[in-house]
Amino acid sequence: MDTPTDDRGGLVLAATPLGDSHDASPRLVNALGSADIIAAEDTRRTRALAIALGVTMTGRLVSFYDAVETSRIPALLEAIRGGKTVLLVTDAGMPSVSDPGFSLVSACADAELPVTCLPGPSAVTTALALSGLASDRFCFDGFVPRKPGEREKFLAALAEEPRTTVFFESPHRIATTLADAARVLGGERRAAVCRELTKPYEEVLRGTLAELADRAAEGLRGEITVVVAGAVARQPDVADLVAAVRERVDAGERLKTAAGDVAAAHGVSKKELYDAVLAARK
Repeated sequence: MDTPTDDRGGLVLAATPLGDSHDASPRLVNALGSADIIAAEDTRRTRALAIALGVTMTGRLVSFYDAVETSRIPALLEAIRGGKTVLLVTDAGMPSVSDPGFSLVSACADAELPVTCLPGPSAVTTALALSGLASDRFCFDGFVPRKPGEREKFLAALAEEPRTTVFFESPHRIATTLADAARVLGGERRAAVCRELTKPYEEVLRGTLAELADRAAEGLRGEITVVVAGAVARQPDVADLVAAVRERVDAGERLKTAAGDVAAAHGVSKKELYDAVLAARK
């Protein structure tokens, strides 16, 4: 897919500051002042950002939030086909990451229209970097479900997840979510609660889920991003592997070979497993 150029229209995704307008990139400043159409999640916030950056938006400003996203796409695609540059911005962070934008990007891709991105602030990576938790492998799970049953399933799916997990939560539900997380995942699981990132009252709370649940019970305000440590792989019980070895032996495999293969596959001692099989025969 081509990148938008001066003589050919295209969609430009632009990351906007999480809170501090000084985090806006020079490319965002330029794009706000030069795009033919600015599709904004909240036009009032985009106008305020432009004023803070000293930018005069010469393009047409249109709303592009969840309720109107689908209906806006045909006209935006038509504008791009006609050579217009459409700048997509959301209230904060990267469009399409738990914000409007995915459907428009997908539609442009299907229509083979140019799409590019002006990288910048993201609450996901900012919270991950500040959490003090492993960041070499992580996953992002969006917003926690509001309904108790769905939230329970959401958290249960993280019980064996080895990667660090990042998700968003409302200040009105954070206490309940952390209490549920401590119960489902274990109170000793490490986590971090990051609120009001890049803003004057930025705060990062680190500790166990049990500790953070107690802290949240006192009340937390602002935009909240939660980072939860990945699950530690559990060492299998040698006794639980005896049946697997015996099954292979019954199928005609030599005991030493079967014990060695099963032990290697589960990271346990070959001798310990071999001895356990012999003991089970007595």
